[in-house]
Amino acid sequence: MVDVILGLQWGDEGKGKIVDYFAPKYDVVARFQGGPNAGHTLYVNDKKVVLHQIPSGIFHQHTINLIGGGVVLDPVTLKKECDTVASFGIDVKKNLYISARTNIIIPTHRALDRASEVSKGAEKIGSTLKGIGPAYMDKTGRNAIRMGDLLDKSFVTNYIKLRLKHQRLLDNFHFNEDISEWEDEFFEGVEFLKSLNVVNAEYFINDKIAEGRKILAEGAQGSMLDIDFGTFPYVTSSNTISAGVCTGLGVAPQKIKEVMGVTKAYCTRVGSGPFPTELFDETGEELRKIGSEFGATTGRPRRCGWIDLIALQYACMINGVTQVVMTKADVLDSFKELQMCTSYMVNGEESKQVPFQISRVKIEPKYQAFKGWNTDTTSFKDSNELPTTMIEYVNFINTYIGAPVKYVSNGPGRNQIVSLHGEN
Repeated sequence: MVDVILGLQWGDEGKGKIVDYFAPKYDVVARFQGGPNAGHTLYVNDKKVVLHQIPSGIFHQHTINLIGGGVVLDPVTLKKECDTVASFGIDVKKNLYISARTNIIIPTHRALDRASEVSKGAEKIGSTLKGIGPAYMDKTGRNAIRMGDLLDKSFVTNYIKLRLKHQRLLDNFHFNEDISEWEDEFFEGVEFLKSLNVVNAEYFINDKIAEGRKILAEGAQGSMLDIDFGTFPYVTSSNTISAGVCTGLGVAPQKIKEVMGVTKAYCTRVGSGPFPTELFDETGEELRKIGSEFGATTGRPRRCGWIDLIALQYACMINGVTQVVMTKADVLDSFKELQMCTSYMVNGEESKQVPFQISRVKIEPKYQAFKGWNTDTTSFKDSNELPTTMIEYVNFINTYIGAPVKYVSNGPGRNQIVSLHGEN
């Protein structure tokens, strides 16, 4: 069977640490969508490591790590990541596998991303400029170069065809930057990719399932950035929800068992787009400062606000979440009063639903206040140690969203996580 870990907000929920925490229980960790716009932060031997494309189980020697066909892969970024991982004594060529169907990001994808974003002016999406959107456009347009194509003798010809197609589009944007250095790095990355394990991943993973192996599917970004169900058009270019596991890895829906959703104890967002509970005052700044809220990929300051239970319940519903992990609870340790958004006023009417085209309507969040716990929780290991007010905070979330919070993360360290239900 396949268990899933994915984000329930706008990404940056701390999924990397959570995958790393659970990875020892699994035989395979598989990434099913997204690209190098995702940044999963881990702490290995007290050193901070940010993985953008490699699954977060890579630091566990017995764990097979698979990059699925739903991913768009940047050879340059992957090579750099592999070099970083290798510096910790991990042999990536032993336990990293890539689907032959994984789509490749080429240099002109990055150029198109940049040119398109600049052309939007004040209406820009807030893209990470990594080429993700244009790469997915070529996938749906049936023009993509895939991992298996790199091993074919026609690769260079197909690359030139795609680059010429992109160049015509870039001419329309009047994009004149020299990308020759990008191409040099790209072809170095391609040669490195060829040395890795390339597999027919749909057979690979289903064989593992048939053998009774435990599979963990790892999502990137967050549910509110899903291309279909997120805050369109301020979304990513892939399906970040649990349905993306099936299309990104080639597994049937009935093979999915647990869906573990990750949420912060508050909310953050990077880039443009609607964010109903965003705080523009000293409280928002304090959340950013205490939580070190800066993008793992871009370094951009994250927008911060109180937890949004409307959006969280929506994300749990569309994902079929069976259990929740609440991260960064320790960031709230010093706050005397906390707020939760329990309904929206949408154009003057109260609602508990995420509206269509949320960016087009005026939303006023309605809050319910809770007492803070005013206790340093970072050293706590057992649920019995947690403050009563924190348990009340968690229990209200449980009741509202209809899915139990089973784990609370109380710091960035690998072992700073408390089980609320006695699991190890």
